[in-house]
Amino acid sequence: MPTTRTATTVWEGTLFEGAGKVTLDSSGIGTYDVSWPSRAEAANGKTSPEELIAAAHSSCFSMAFSNGLAKNGTPATTLTTSAEVELTPGTGITGITLTVRGVVPGIDEEKFVELAQEAKAGCPVSQALAGTTITLDAALS
Repeated sequence: MPTTRTATTVWEGTLFEGAGKVTLDSSGIGTYDVSWPSRAEAANGKTSPEELIAAAHSSCFSMAFSNGLAKNGTPATTLTTSAEVELTPGTGITGITLTVRGVVPGIDEEKFVELAQEAKAGCPVSQALAGTTITLDAALS
């Protein structure tokens, strides 16, 4: 059965001088300030669309990879995944780098990397972002 998640942003003012608040409606976990300077310069305690994409991508990839490792008979003890989403003002999102380190008993480095690549390809967020170059750095801890 499909699920739908919702977030709402209220923006006031122009792109460069204005600001907004994004509310994570489905979870109800909070409302966060967003602005152009927090997106294109320093975060200064505010979030950005790219940070939210990074959060979505790192968590989705971790779930997909965890599932792949379990199906392989080598469930992970720990996976630590970061996602870096690069924004070039005037161009857009120009790349995403996923970095994963894992503690996975009973698996060698080669199989770990192979399953990580499969998870990257199968992760629904990776698929949604397919128009962007996504690189992966995967290694056992």
